[in-house]
Amino acid sequence: MDRRAFIGRVAGGVLAAPLAAFAQQAGKIARIGFLGATSASGYAKQLDGFRLGLRDFGYMEGKNIVLEYRWAEGNYAQLAELAAELVHSKVDVIVTHGTPGTRAAKGATTTIPIVMAISGDAVATGLVVSLPRPGGNITGSTFFGPELSAKQIELLKEILPRITRVAVLVNPDNPVIGPMSKAMEITTKSLNLGLQQFAVRGPNEFENAFSAMVQKSVEAVAIQEDGMLNANVRTAGDLAMRKRLPLIGNTEVPRAGGVLGYGVNFPEVFRSAAYFVDNILKGAKPADLPVQQPTKFELVINLKTAKALGITIPQSLLSRADEVIQ
Repeated sequence: MDRRAFIGRVAGGVLAAPLAAFAQQAGKIARIGFLGATSASGYAKQLDGFRLGLRDFGYMEGKNIVLEYRWAEGNYAQLAELAAELVHSKVDVIVTHGTPGTRAAKGATTTIPIVMAISGDAVATGLVVSLPRPGGNITGSTFFGPELSAKQIELLKEILPRITRVAVLVNPDNPVIGPMSKAMEITTKSLNLGLQQFAVRGPNEFENAFSAMVQKSVEAVAIQEDGMLNANVRTAGDLAMRKRLPLIGNTEVPRAGGVLGYGVNFPEVFRSAAYFVDNILKGAKPADLPVQQPTKFELVINLKTAKALGITIPQSLLSRADEVIQ
């Protein structure tokens, strides 16, 4: 469900209490914890979206809410400790992103509400019982990464029909790697493509990964969905251009110098997370708030990068694009 739909539900009478009623009760200021798997700079656009969403519901930092941030800087092993810090500080709700961060928050508390700004398949990874009735103390938004990964490979084949070898950047520390990799393998096999994984656990490992790709004579690179990889997409984009390797992934990839991206609009999804925060601060229980799935997916093409790499994008694909970077 997109942001307008979220707001429409509220305007239509779902928990239609006055905006920011929680913060107005006896002058109480809501304390929201944000557990970040990477860094504030790497997720600047998403944070801007989340803050805008809070403003949609009448919440302003320093006035009726306080945001407490904890950043793992791409080291997922620190997430459990950071989640415990937020619990100890007695925040009213914890906002997470990605499966590793949400899992860490779940392990730290069974009572403080947790809102997934976005996470990989929340049911398959055991974060919630079901989408309509999540149970426990977690709700928010989830999406099916495997399907998106498969679609990205199909689009890659559409712009490079003669390609035979594809590399995929993965973060082995992310538990959703299995389902996404399996979907990619099935799709590449059906398209007669060879697929090889290259592991990247931190920002300092990108250079070696891309050098190894060149040695293996891969012809294009797909970047898998992961918080650390997303936060360093500019590094991946720069290296892909230097190595002259077409790079595909989510919608931020072409904006960072890649060729093509397909997926959800992350700033808008983070903006929609405020819907859940607002309802929880007004007294709703996470177990009673159905987990939502983004319904709008965007296709972004970087025509400038394509031309630099000698790639001709079919007009049929350009006409379907939501954004074309000239």
